Amino acid sequence: MSDAVALRLPKVLRDEDDDAAVDVLQEYFTRKLVKTGYLRTGALWDTFDPSGRRDIDRDVVTADDLVAVTLLSVKIPAQGALILLGDKSAELTSLLREVGEDRDLAVESDPITDESPMVRLEAALTEVHGIGRTTATKLVARKRPRLFPIYDRVIGLQLGTTVAHTEPIRAALRENDGALHGWLVELRAKAGFDEGVPALRILDVLAWMQGKKYVPNVDG
Repeated sequence: MSDAVALRLPKVLRDEDDDAAVDVLQEYFTRKLVKTGYLRTGALWDTFDPSGRRDIDRDVVTADDLVAVTLLSVKIPAQGALILLGDKSAELTSLLREVGEDRDLAVESDPITDESPMVRLEAALTEVHGIGRTTATKLVARKRPRLFPIYDRVIGLQLGTTVAHTEPIRAALRENDGALHGWLVELRAKAGFDEGVPALRILDVLAWMQGKKYVPNVDG
């Protein structure tokens, strides 16, 4: 990575340790927690679609979306949920249509600014009662998982993106002809996952698990 990219990679990537990265991903997505005997709820996030309408409703914030974000340990208060599904719904749909179809953030050639549709969508969400930056990014990521990275303080601290998050990630993914994006896709395959887990999510999980002090279990 060049000095111009304000992104600090998780240690397993800095060390170019694919085995450690794969262990982290498998720990998060496939191994049950000792305390509960269940998978992490976050492991269900990427494929959660109880109504079977996720693709149909891609430009509409739905009740499924509000439940989905709880899998990533945030809650939307009742009043906020009513606003999202009611008074704010048309505005959010208009912004989602302006964002356009889901696509990899790595293909975005223009810098992400405050005027970018996805940033304006995030801002519109934070106007709703009880929705802060973290919850807003998880809602946007729910609707455009390949395009918009999840933010929370743990991830931001690990990546060095507590101020600006999306643009440093976009720039890093595109550097060196998309080397980082391609590497994340390779790690996803090595860990046994398909395109249902976006490249952005691989980076997110590696950073989050590092922030939670998980130590990869690899031989040697």
